[in-house]
Amino acid sequence: MEVMQVSYTNRLEGGRRHHSIGRVKASSGWRAVNAPAVEADRLAAVRALIREAEEYEADAIVGLDFEVDSVNCTDIGGAPLQRVAATGIAVKFDEAA
Repeated sequence: MEVMQVSYTNRLEGGRRHHSIGRVKASSGWRAVNAPAVEADRLAAVRALIREAEEYEADAIVGLDFEVDSVNCTDIGGAPLQRVAATGIAVKFDEAA
């Protein structure tokens, strides 16, 4: 099993050269706004993002970023919901010369 490298910047550990495959996005599940599980949601979003990048045979993800999506369902009698979405750029390592 290979471990996918994930970076908040556009650089990879060891300065490994790479080329972009494309932007990927994934999210955690929806939960009530007042439920205290933000860190678990971030981890779930990153795991889903890694699975998405693996579908494109990516070796790593760079430029990792998070956002919170929310839905206000009170108009129809439901609780307000939110989820954490992770985005990044899936990349493939360049072949050694």
